[in-house]
Order: sequence, then structure tokens, then C-alpha cells
Amino acid sequence: MSTRPTSDARLIELFLDMLAAEQGAGDNTLAAYRSDLEDLSAFLTRAKHSFVTATTQSLRDYLADLDARGFKSSSVARRLSSTRHLFRFLLNERIRDDDPAAILSGPKRGRGLPKVLSIADVDRLLARARELTQVAGQTDTQRVRSARLLCLLEVLYATGLRVSELVSLPLSAARRDARMIVVRGKGDKERLVPLNESSKQAMADYLAAVEATRDTKGAPKSATKPSKWLFPSFGESGHLTRQHFARDLKELAAASGLPPRIISPHVLRHAFASHLLHNGADLRIVQTLLGHTDISTTQIYTHVVEERLKSLVRDLHPLAEK
Repeated sequence: MSTRPTSDARLIELFLDMLAAEQGAGDNTLAAYRSDLEDLSAFLTRAKHSFVTATTQSLRDYLADLDARGFKSSSVARRLSSTRHLFRFLLNERIRDDDPAAILSGPKRGRGLPKVLSIADVDRLLARARELTQVAGQTDTQRVRSARLLCLLEVLYATGLRVSELVSLPLSAARRDARMIVVRGKGDKERLVPLNESSKQAMADYLAAVEATRDTKGAPKSATKPSKWLFPSFGESGHLTRQHFARDLKELAAASGLPPRIISPHVLRHAFASHLLHNGADLRIVQTLLGHTDISTTQIYTHVVEERLKSLVRDLHPLAEK
């Protein structure tokens, strides 16, 4: 065992620094690891242990505690993954000379299928969002917000962007002649994503609504200020937050007659991928558009391909029952 005295808090910071520097982990990933490991540290402290002194049994006790607290198997599996990564790091850095997490086994779980909206459901959302942009008597701020919501929805369904990628799009993404946008995704990797005419028009209409709030000298008449972001806000990030868009989307779902609980930006990303595959897109193309590093991540959508193949055989095979 290393004789270097190191607190759990310091080890968490060293581990997160490694993830950011060597693996290009994004802010959301780092925040998830931090939350998991701080919870583990709190449990070990109550058990008179630390990351340096933890045993395999104390880590098993932690997993049992998660189960007793009612964590879903998927959440327990994620905490276990964080734990394994941490102790592998401690071993590699020679802070420990063993890995107590190496032989831990997690809960068995099936991989659930993603929630997917039908094309008709997405059409209802888009139709309601368009109606909101045409409501008479709106203030400048209301017009900008309704145009922004329609723009967000059109761009998300047209591109399948992650919500963090969507809300942080630069203003340059809305160039009139742009057929593709450059998206900076996980691990700071860039990819090209095509735009359709509906999303380009929605961006143009949204920017026109923003411009209408400025006087003839270009000064803002309302709360909307010039920004490098396509969807600016006054928050710390400078752009619209994921949480704000998610709330607006659930309100839109309710107004469209859809259950808000089944609607989220990520569900619309699933809809983008599933609808492409259902209409014959190649899985590798969808992988590229979604920004998945590993094809196995995209393969969660293969149930869509399987259903399409079954329907093709049923409808087109000469010996199929008519």
C-alpha cells in the first residue's frame, strides 16, 4: 500500500483531471462521476474507510446499501462502473497496490429500448409550436420565445443533436447558405451534420424575430442582446440551458395533447434515429450523425431495423400470405 496520505476529495479531483485530460470527458460526464464518487466516499467514511483503505467487502456493502436505498439496477451499475474506474486509476497511479473493485459483480440488467415518438407525435409537436408563433397580440419577448421553441424543435428533429450540443450552437450555425453545421460533441470531437429546409427556415424566422426587437440603430429594444450563441440567455453559460429547453418542451407536449412525461430532448433524438432507420437509412450513417464513437451504442436501434425487415418480407415476399 502506498504511504502517500491522500484524502478522498483530492483523489476525486485527480481522477477527474485524468478523465478530462486523457479521455476528453465533457462537463456532464465529469459531474456524473463526481456525484457517484462523493456518494461512495460518504459511505466509506461512515464505515471508517477511505478510497485508500477500502476493501472488496466494504465496496460490496456499498452496493448493498444502494440497493437498500431503492436505486434502480441501471443506477447501481453506473455507480459500480464509476467505482471500478476510480480504483483502476488508483492502482495505475500506485496510490494503491491492489484493486478491490476488480472482482465486484453488478446487477444483471437488460438493455431497455429507448422511448420513441411516432412520426405523427412529432408532427403534433411541430404543428403546435408553429401555432404558437402565430398567436396575435404577443409581446416582442413572447414572439422571440415562441420562434425560438419552434427553431429548437425543428433543428433537434432534423439533426438528432444531443441537447447540450443543440443549446450551445453558435450563431454562425444559422448562416443562410449553410447546408451543414459543424457540431462539437463529446470529447471535443467535431462532426458535420446536414440541415433540412424546415430547420433552416425556422432558424431564419427565429433570427428575424430577434432582429425585430432592435431599433434602427441595432440597439436592443427588449431583453434580447447580441451574442455569439444562437440561443443566448443571461445565465452563467451565456446560452439557453438544457433544463430550460426541457421544461418548454414538456409544456409544449401538454399543449399538444401528449403526456409530458414521455417527452424530452433525448426522446426526440431517439425519434430522429429511429425514423431514419425505419425509412431505410444505414446504421453506420446514423452512427455518424448521432456522434456515437462505437457502433454498439447505435445498435440499440436495431429493433427498428428488425421490424422493418419483417414488414418487408411480409409485404413483398411472393409466398407471403396476402
